[in-house]
Amino acid sequence: MTDRKAELARNLAKVEERIATACAAAGRKREEVTLIVVTKTYPASDVRILSELGVRDVAENRDQDAAPKARECADLPLTWHFVGQLQTNKVRSVVGYAGLVQSVDRPKLVSALSAAAVAAEREVGCLVQVALDAEVGGRGARAGVAPDGIEELARLVDEAPGLRLDGLMTVAPLTGPYAGRQQAAFEQLMEFSTHLRAAHPAANMVSAGMSADLEQAVAAGATHVRVGSAVLGVRPRLG
Repeated sequence: MTDRKAELARNLAKVEERIATACAAAGRKREEVTLIVVTKTYPASDVRILSELGVRDVAENRDQDAAPKARECADLPLTWHFVGQLQTNKVRSVVGYAGLVQSVDRPKLVSALSAAAVAAEREVGCLVQVALDAEVGGRGARAGVAPDGIEELARLVDEAPGLRLDGLMTVAPLTGPYAGRQQAAFEQLMEFSTHLRAAHPAANMVSAGMSADLEQAVAAGATHVRVGSAVLGVRPRLG
């Protein structure tokens, strides 16, 4: 085993223990929570190692980095999640490799994703990104639609050819009433999920929590956690 593989194996084991412990504390089964490893800024060689170690879900937030990495790892049994702010001019590329886009936050993006998915003859899963720091009718500092826009955006995704409404995603806000209150933020997202599932029963995915707050996300009921640095290490500086 290479040094890097041994390092990633140790880190994965620690994260796995954290998730299992959080599930036990919340009275949940471990299989209720899926780990998505955020591989942004790390090379395809790390993605390959992660696959060897049993990881099946990876996430990226910049298409210019993700697209070549996904091509290099096309032989691996992975589901790629796109989790960053997505410009419409990048949609065609992203639809080429991403099984899920977790950052759907405006009607124009839904239209672009639908057209690209139909052209590629693919079905792309979509999560509505909710901004808990957004004013009514606005968007959040870290992207996302305000809570009052969830229902309409979900309807647009559900009706769009080539797209599948899978659920909701959020990033713990840095400002507003939920700043520094990650568990409260995630519990609010779960309330929104409950309302969403009343109209769209299959949209049961709730993506919340990262390296620093995965325990709070699991306690709140998240089905997916997005973990980067706790698995891969401190990210190299870009630039």
